[in-house]
Amino acid sequence: MRTGTASLPLHGGHCPPWLFERMQRLGPAILEVIVQEYGPQEVLRRLSDPHWFQAFGCVLGFDWHSSGLTTTLCGALKEGLRGREKDLGLVIAGGKGRTSRQTPHEIETAVDRLALTSLQPEDLVYASRMAAKVDNTALQDGYQLYHHVFIFTFDGQWAVVQQGMNETSRLARRYHWLGEGMQDFVCEPHAAVCCDARETALNMVARESEASRRVVTELGRQQPAKVVAEFSRILEKDLPNLALPWRHDVPRAGYLNKALLKVYDVQPRDFAGVLGIEGVGPKTIRALAMVAEVAYGAPASFRDPVRYSFSHGGKDGHPYPVDRQVYDRTINVLEQALAAAKIGRSEKMQALKRLSRLANGS
Repeated sequence: MRTGTASLPLHGGHCPPWLFERMQRLGPAILEVIVQEYGPQEVLRRLSDPHWFQAFGCVLGFDWHSSGLTTTLCGALKEGLRGREKDLGLVIAGGKGRTSRQTPHEIETAVDRLALTSLQPEDLVYASRMAAKVDNTALQDGYQLYHHVFIFTFDGQWAVVQQGMNETSRLARRYHWLGEGMQDFVCEPHAAVCCDARETALNMVARESEASRRVVTELGRQQPAKVVAEFSRILEKDLPNLALPWRHDVPRAGYLNKALLKVYDVQPRDFAGVLGIEGVGPKTIRALAMVAEVAYGAPASFRDPVRYSFSHGGKDGHPYPVDRQVYDRTINVLEQALAAAKIGRSEKMQALKRLSRLANGS
């Protein structure tokens, strides 16, 4: 399993039509060869690796460090694969902005249209929603999701590529998920988180937040009035003396009472159940985490899951030596895919030149 994040400058503008049209042809052509050589599950593994994803975007000709690489590459793949899903055994749903909110409907429609009778669309919809809920609510790192793409195979394997923006820092952060081998949506779901900076974040999916998750679940099953009273007492007496790095302001007691009524009605069995309830957002989770820590001694983690990393290591051995086998395998797979891709000779040569520049570090 390879999952992770990448931080990118937040850029505006649009991809030129002439480039998008070519990305739409070249991207699926490369994926088709990977499917033929390794199977559709390997495409999910590649797209869930933030470094391979970035290299893929560069080979297709998009800006190497722009936030638009994520949305444009995913859009090009989705459009290029439209009508060819049976050839590759892959479906891409979702997208940017309002399109991202259509992901559940697109998943269900695709399962029906392609007669994938062995699949349970509700399981795929649940994975899509939980991935988004975790990165937007359980992991509060200051990035608001605005892009969500869900990719799945005909046998029910899946991957997610989603991106959030921080308007203050003018940065975007990309999150990668891979269903294969994932044990728990709410405990360390990101196995390889990579970018160039680490910040403070309310991280309810950290392993060290286990006690907090358990207490938050118990609080959700209690009468809302009791929890709100405890929360109000903390605001009045304890909060001014606490040195807790809460990223955002805390909610009003009235708002919390309304959200807790929904949780109380459901009586969730675990934290994933709390998180999956409609109407439970970042403010509710922050408030419950605060009560869990102050009143019950169950602190949440403020560890950002990001780890500083290069794509394949650093030439001077920092932060770790270059893994030449992994490096060469990345290049070889892309070279083989480009060589076999059913595209025009000029597009193929341009892509090979871009790959050569990547391989030479220029």
